[in-house]
Amino acid sequence: MKTNRRCRALLAVSLNLMALLFSTTAFITTHWCEGTQRVPKPSCGKEKKTNCLNYGGNETANETNQNVVHYSWETGDDRFLFRYFHTGIWYSCEENINAAGEKCRSFIDLAPASEKGVLWLSVVSEVLYIMLLVVGFSLMCLELFHSSSVIDGLKLNAFAAVFTVLSGLLGMVAHMMYTQVFQVTVSLGPEDWRPHSWDYGWSFCLAWGSFTCCMAASVTTLNSYTKTVIEFRHKRKIFEQGFREEPNFLDQEAIKYFRERTEEERAEAGDLRLQCLHSCSPN
Repeated sequence: MKTNRRCRALLAVSLNLMALLFSTTAFITTHWCEGTQRVPKPSCGKEKKTNCLNYGGNETANETNQNVVHYSWETGDDRFLFRYFHTGIWYSCEENINAAGEKCRSFIDLAPASEKGVLWLSVVSEVLYIMLLVVGFSLMCLELFHSSSVIDGLKLNAFAAVFTVLSGLLGMVAHMMYTQVFQVTVSLGPEDWRPHSWDYGWSFCLAWGSFTCCMAASVTTLNSYTKTVIEFRHKRKIFEQGFREEPNFLDQEAIKYFRERTEEERAEAGDLRLQCLHSCSPN
C-alpha cells in the first residue's frame, strides 16, 4: 500500500512540475501566434539596395540587380514585402526590414481599447494559474517526502488536488481569453500590424500542454486520494473484525478456565471437609 501510494504521488509531482515549467515558459515567451505581415517595400538608398523601390529613376545603377523593383503603378504586389512576426502575451516582435534583427512593441498597446480589460484579466489568470501550480507542487512534495502518517498524507493530498484543479480551470480560461483578444486584434488592431496570415506557435502549444499536464496531475492526485481512503477503510474494517473476534475467543477461554478452577476448588474443599469431619468425630 505504501509503495503504490508513493508511486502515485511521484507521478503527480512529475506531472505538476512539467505543467509548471511549460506554463512559465509560455508566459514569458512571444511565440503564442506567428505569421507574416504585408508591408510596403522601403525606398532604395545607399545602404538599402535590395528588396526596395527605386523612386529616383536611376535605372542604369540598378539594372543588373534583380531584387530592385522600379516604381510603377502597375507593379501590384511587387511593391510589398512579407515580414515575419511573432506575438506573446506581453510583446509582439516583427522582422526589421531596414536593418538586421527584430523590433518589438507592447501587445497590450496594440490590442483594441474594448479588449484591454479582457487581456489584463487573461494576464491575471495566467499569474494565478502559475501561483496555484506552485502551491499544489509544494503540497505534493510535502506529502511525498515529509508525510509521517496516513491521515496527514490524505489531508495534504486533498488540498493538493483542490489547488491543482483550480489552477487548471484558471489556465484554461486564461488561454481562451488570450485567443479571443488576439483574434479581435487581428481584425481591429493597427493597420501597420495586422497580419496577412498567421497561425498558433510553440508557446501556445506549451500553454495547452501545461493545462493537459495540470489536469492529469489533478486526476492522479484525486485517484491516489480515493485509493488510499478505500485501502485504509478496508484495512480498518479487517482490523475491527479481528478485534471483535479476539475478545469473544478470550472470554470463552476465560469462562472455561474459571469453570474448571471452580470445580477443582469445590472438590478440594469437599475433601478437606470430609477429612475434618473424620478427624473431629469421637472414637
